[in-house]
Amino acid sequence: MQSQNKFLDDIAKLMNSAAGTIAGMGREAESASREKAREWIGGLDFVARDEFEAMKAIAIAAREEVDALKARIEALEGAKAAPKAKKAAPKE
Repeated sequence: MQSQNKFLDDIAKLMNSAAGTIAGMGREAESASREKAREWIGGLDFVARDEFEAMKAIAIAAREEVDALKARIEALEGAKAAPKAKKAAPKE
């Protein structure tokens, strides 16, 4: 003997099926949004950390070389200006 109504059984099956479908749609939407985010971020001009560190080291080395060259130029200009100052000084 059936203690449950067939109509209620059908409604329960429909609800279970709808819950599964909704959960699947949620997973699909999440997957699609993650993929779109990856595409969007991939299109931007981001730099990897190791590339950044390499360029930073190159920039530091270039800065040190420029500073050394400036000091060398100043020393050469100072040495060049010193004999002129001695020549320009009046002799007594």
